[in-house]
Amino acid sequence: MTVPCASGPKVAIVTGAADGIGWATAQRLASDGYAIALLDLRAAQAVARAIELRGEHLGLACDVSSQASVEVAVAAVQKHYGRIDALVNNAGIGDQTGATIDQNVEAFDRLLGVHVRGTFLMSQAVARVMLQAEPNARRERGAIVNLGSIASSTGLPTRNAYSAAKAGVLGLTRAMASEWARAGIRVNAVAPGYVRTTLIAELERRGAIDAAAIAHRTPLGRMAEPIEIAEVIAFLVSSRASYVTGAVIPVDGGWTAFGAPESALPALAQRDATSAAATH
Repeated sequence: MTVPCASGPKVAIVTGAADGIGWATAQRLASDGYAIALLDLRAAQAVARAIELRGEHLGLACDVSSQASVEVAVAAVQKHYGRIDALVNNAGIGDQTGATIDQNVEAFDRLLGVHVRGTFLMSQAVARVMLQAEPNARRERGAIVNLGSIASSTGLPTRNAYSAAKAGVLGLTRAMASEWARAGIRVNAVAPGYVRTTLIAELERRGAIDAAAIAHRTPLGRMAEPIEIAEVIAFLVSSRASYVTGAVIPVDGGWTAFGAPESALPALAQRDATSAAATH
């Protein structure tokens, strides 16, 4: 049995919405007219961000690795708005770094719990709502976007849990896209490269990544800004992507496309000088 969608703006849930890509996505979707349910482990920050957006937005505490927490949060969103049109599974945590033989299995399990279990639990709970909604003229009921990574398809030494989790997210994406396509739910993923977020800043602080080396290895010569990932997410949840499902869109500045030795790339100073000359 289907139920008519409640009137009012479309509703999007964004997990891990208090900062980084999640916050940029919440802002971007709000600018498209969505009412945003901002979910985050940190309740106060989620509420503050909802207020900052100015409008009919909702900030809620949610531990995406907990089935009970997810079900409470999704039920609250449905009760408040009467509908859910989009879900962005963005919540994530940083991983332990260091030699594999020294890594901690509890930390490994915790990271998979947030990234993989969290994506599964949120998608499951939201799909239950979407599947009951009356489809639109194109037989669409909703869209889900999951956050993959360059780690989904490339090897990052010592970052075992993160690599396994992000590969798992792509498996979930394809499985759910195939299952729900004829029911009108599209499921896609974006696979960002290195993005200027607090998570990356913490990895830099710990010496786990080298920002200058990353810039040199990236064909576009820099890290992304969170809004650049949010723009692609906004496209994927929109009707502009109505025939896109089961896709993984790299948003990595050319990282995964590049297969030559790094010496094949011009030095950043040379590239910048060439670009400046071309604009004059």
